[in-house]
Amino acid sequence: MPIPAPDDARFLEDILANRCNRAILDAWEALELEDGWLVAGCLFQTIWNLRDGRAPGHGIKDYDIFYFDAADLSVAGEARVQQRVDRVLGPLGVPVEVKNQARVHLWYEEHFGYPYPQLASAKEGIDRFLIPSTCVGVRWLGGRHELYVPNGLSILYAGVLTPNPLTCHLPLFREKAASYKSRWEWLQVCEEA
Repeated sequence: MPIPAPDDARFLEDILANRCNRAILDAWEALELEDGWLVAGCLFQTIWNLRDGRAPGHGIKDYDIFYFDAADLSVAGEARVQQRVDRVLGPLGVPVEVKNQARVHLWYEEHFGYPYPQLASAKEGIDRFLIPSTCVGVRWLGGRHELYVPNGLSILYAGVLTPNPLTCHLPLFREKAASYKSRWEWLQVCEEA
């Protein structure tokens, strides 16, 4: 019998099995983030951990939050948002990293060695993760969870790792894919999208 395709309800149920994801989203309104999203590893690694029968939060080193504030591109402004998030989520006892997607183009090339375009939203930052199956985000908005999965959920649940044509930096992709594959051996790495 074929396995049914994953849907938004399953994804939401799975990521909320991670107590930290749940706690962050439960406190979302108190974070007061402009165009804010809980993103990346804390979501897709939870999915992969569940598939392996591990605890949902196993090995997740931090929880990433994107927001977008084009009015303040300063390091100090981002630090103030980080401090506010730390005050709210500090009792959770896990590292939470907050990044303003409006300023990534100012530091990305120096840090990673590749140019990066100026973005117009936090979603555009999610779109540019190195691996399309990891382009996922969630937030609490208007009394419900809103998901952003621009490449669909099937490749995430299947564990398919391909380079993202929006950020096709093959050395960075290979490093990241090898790191993931060392932790979840069943992942499939393919350099051709």
